[in-house]
Amino acid sequence: MAQQGNQADRVKFCCSICLDLLKDPVTIPCGHNYCMNCIKTFWDGEDQKIHSCPQCRKTFIPRPELVKNTMLAELVEELKKTELGAAPEDHCYAGPEDVACDVCTGRKLKALKSCLVCLASYCEQHLQPHYDSPAFQKHNLADASAKLQDTICSLHNEVMKIFCRTDQQCICILCSMDEHKGHDTISAAAERTEKQKELRVSRQNIQQRIQDREKDVKELQQEMEAINQSADKAVEDSEKIFTELIRRIQKRSSDVKQQIRSKQETEVNHVKELQKKLEKEITELKRKDTELEKLSCTEDHIQFLKKYPSLSGVSGSAGAPRTNIDRLWYFKDVMAAVTAARDKMQVILSEKWPQADPKKRAEFLKCSGQITLDPNTANNCLVLSDRNRKITHNDKNIRYPHHPDRFIHAYQVLSKDGLTGRCYWEVERSGSVGVAVAYNSIGRSGNLNAHAFGYNDKSWVLHCGNSYVFRHNKIGVAISGPQSSRIGVYLDHSAGVLSFYSISDTTTLLHRVQTTFTQPLYAGLYLSSNGDTAEFCELKQTE
Repeated sequence: MAQQGNQADRVKFCCSICLDLLKDPVTIPCGHNYCMNCIKTFWDGEDQKIHSCPQCRKTFIPRPELVKNTMLAELVEELKKTELGAAPEDHCYAGPEDVACDVCTGRKLKALKSCLVCLASYCEQHLQPHYDSPAFQKHNLADASAKLQDTICSLHNEVMKIFCRTDQQCICILCSMDEHKGHDTISAAAERTEKQKELRVSRQNIQQRIQDREKDVKELQQEMEAINQSADKAVEDSEKIFTELIRRIQKRSSDVKQQIRSKQETEVNHVKELQKKLEKEITELKRKDTELEKLSCTEDHIQFLKKYPSLSGVSGSAGAPRTNIDRLWYFKDVMAAVTAARDKMQVILSEKWPQADPKKRAEFLKCSGQITLDPNTANNCLVLSDRNRKITHNDKNIRYPHHPDRFIHAYQVLSKDGLTGRCYWEVERSGSVGVAVAYNSIGRSGNLNAHAFGYNDKSWVLHCGNSYVFRHNKIGVAISGPQSSRIGVYLDHSAGVLSFYSISDTTTLLHRVQTTFTQPLYAGLYLSSNGDTAEFCELKQTE
């Protein structure tokens, strides 16, 4: 009753044009009240000479002058304050996206519940009889819904309380006696109970999958952190090594420079010493030549003959005082050694530095990981089992739903995840099996060369039957090696290495490929005929 009283008070102070509380209220000559903007807008749309009241239609000539009704404005403000202090339910009006109460008149409140018997929605006040009156005890209440008409049969205008399992649809009682007569029917409530059980199981499965995926995400996060840590350490260590190499090269450069300068000084000093001797000898010879010239000009024969013996002899060696040794040999040898070191360094630095392939099976297992098959790529004749790790060739297998990734004509399948880095896996086979890797961009149907493993440049395969044949881009190579039911595959994606091994008591290399991989690779399996099987083995890194 208090709520109804508040509503009545509120209506008195509402504008009949906008249906909301008055804003800047004005009173026109007929006595009715409006928001100033509302009445202005209304009159602006009328004839410019005649203006009327929207409620009583009384006309005014000329257009009345509008003045704010101060007293009315104060009363509206008081009402607003009262509403703000009231319970939220007193002014919970229905918006465009809310379900409105079907009983409220004027501005409707939000509906709290919908009655599936009355097919009506009620606010808190109008819902109370459903709680208080025995007449409504058997009515079913649900969360407020704007789709109550969906529960009414469009043919018989009756509430649909029955579920037809034959046609998998809700029907009314008349439908069950007419077009659904003889069908497997059950009450909608009972069917809901059954479906609720299935829903719980589905939710449990989904929640389990969520937990599994969250665990996978956590493991991937840990793997990513391990990769980052390993990469950071590799960068740090390589920087230290190259810094040490640079230091050694700089020291060797300094030593060579010092040795060259020392040898230069020694040889230059030796040459200077020889040069001084030669210059001294030249001076002596010139002096001797001058005396001999003077003697040759003497006219007195007796004087000439007396002085000739002492002047005719030449002291010192008649040959050159220097040797024929090439004094540049040292520098030539040093440059030859430096050039050879440079050439070796250039060869080393220009080479790819792939890691050596593992040799022992324990080393391979350190690179192993779990591989699962992608059901969306499996040919219709391949049956997947063992958590999508095993395939069996069965000509009578039920056809899979259409998927653009599915192989149509070749009995083959790809792994779910791409492979990069260093990977190792093993395949246990029975019958004629192809163990392959391929790019995900390989074809799925059409020409054999477009999609069959080994018949294009997007796949590499080892066919294992009574003998081994490796094939890539339509070129096949016969491979000799010990027969085994288990084949190991080692991939070093960055180094471009792909190796196949026969696994028994020993690990024997069957074939090795050295190439450049431009895309992530996917593990693949091919089965030749009905009954053949292949399975990715579960490997432990500590085996």
